[in-house]
Amino acid sequence: MESSLNYAAIAFDGVLALVLLVLAWQLLRSPSLFKAVVLFISFGLMLSLAWVRLKAIDIALAEAAIGAGLTGALFLTALDRLQRNRAINRGRQDAHKNAQKENSRNISEASD
Repeated sequence: MESSLNYAAIAFDGVLALVLLVLAWQLLRSPSLFKAVVLFISFGLMLSLAWVRLKAIDIALAEAAIGAGLTGALFLTALDRLQRNRAINRGRQDAHKNAQKENSRNISEASD
């Protein structure tokens, strides 16, 4: 009975290690910033589970709270601000282009 539990623990640890590797690879290869942040949070939570399996509960709690929780929230906030700034800059660029077109029309009308 104990050997089957040992095999189950080894299998679980192997799957956990594989999940961590896959999450890390997807995180690094993600073209979307939002998806990368979500994968980062997931990676932090899985890593805290790995710390629990290694019987390092204090590190697991710190990883879950700081690594996944706080840092993930900061990344999501930064991503939101980045997207808002991009939208504002796009609006400014469009307004600048429209002003240039209007100026060129006024100059051509004045020269006629």
